[in-house]
Amino acid sequence: MRYSALSIFRQALSGNRNWAPMWREPQPKPHYDVIIVGGGGHGLSTAYYLAKEFGITNVAVIEKGYLGGGNVGRNTTIIRSNYMLEGNEPFYELSMKLWEGLEQDFNYNAMVSQRGIVNLFHTDGQRDAYARRGNAMMMHGVKAELLDREQVRQMMPYLNFDHARFPILGGLLQKRGGTARHDAVAWGYGRGADERGVDLIQHCEVTGIRRDEVGQVTGVETTKGFIGCNKLALATAGHTSVTGKMAGLDLPIETHVLQAFVSEGIKPVIDNVITYGAGHFYISQSDKGGLVFGADIDYYSSYAQRGNLATVEHTIEEGVSLIPGLSRVRVLRSWGGAMDMSMDGSPIIDRTPIDNLYLNCGWCYGGFKATPASGFCFAHLIAKNEPHPVARLLRLDRFERGFAVDEGGKGPQPNLH
Repeated sequence: MRYSALSIFRQALSGNRNWAPMWREPQPKPHYDVIIVGGGGHGLSTAYYLAKEFGITNVAVIEKGYLGGGNVGRNTTIIRSNYMLEGNEPFYELSMKLWEGLEQDFNYNAMVSQRGIVNLFHTDGQRDAYARRGNAMMMHGVKAELLDREQVRQMMPYLNFDHARFPILGGLLQKRGGTARHDAVAWGYGRGADERGVDLIQHCEVTGIRRDEVGQVTGVETTKGFIGCNKLALATAGHTSVTGKMAGLDLPIETHVLQAFVSEGIKPVIDNVITYGAGHFYISQSDKGGLVFGADIDYYSSYAQRGNLATVEHTIEEGVSLIPGLSRVRVLRSWGGAMDMSMDGSPIIDRTPIDNLYLNCGWCYGGFKATPASGFCFAHLIAKNEPHPVARLLRLDRFERGFAVDEGGKGPQPNLH
């Protein structure tokens, strides 16, 4: 079924009784060309692009819960490409270009809203750093604007410009940045993959990875039995270290909890995305009126999808410091995502030492915004056994080789990224 204004009108005439399910509920086949472990945004987008761009349709996506129940539905929905380094900027710009045509591509309303993102700065040193970042973006053909204090005030008069410690001096603006509806992204990719013959197998947990006498992966043990494959791709986010160990891999990542929050619905006030230069805080307003915001990880390793109260307090303090009016708004709910934090804060899309095992992990805070490019580049890698040009620096062995992609300049310590 193709979605359109005409289809909505026709379904309304039938009392909306004839909508088709978005995807099938297949039983797993004995063998697939490719198995993707992880039914989140990256796994589903990989399956979609494998089928659409490379014609590989004998594919299964295996998810231990329900599709989109992990980090793709547990984030603050921000999309952007305002990066600096060669390994990141071209990659995230590819993602932004895919975002801009995504809804037409897979015929689903993902509510992509290019409302703009402003990174605030509070010192002369930060101004210089953002000027450098903006120049690096423009060298890659990505537009950026350095705003002064008054330009920011005209856009966002509700901010605390005269904070005694952190006065707002300006900001770096990327107008093409914004937000998208996270769960709709998963649904759109899942629907598009299913239409092209991909099997989406929910509530099927992988319990082991089977290898032959020469070390090649032959398939996965699951709660629905053994499923064979020619190629196995891992896109399991915060559980990558667990699934990697099933194949005998020790990976350079740690798992941390990242909390996010949404307030009660209020009238429109924040019409773009804002990040706080004096602390790691970011905020936007959803179409339902809730303020969606987050800050730092909880700084201890955990696989739980919940966080501690100290981080809640820290996040709220930063928010009120930036926007004093937030003190009068009630938090409606909070949640946590299990983040796969890499040693340099940048992702890994690469083949592993096991010839037919492929890895997509290390997304830290950047997983959602990368969803389209991650799936496209991972599909390219799986189909052609060579990296996509924009992902060529995101290698697994870069830490051993001394070629880190350290966007934040914080060194080889995952929890600092």
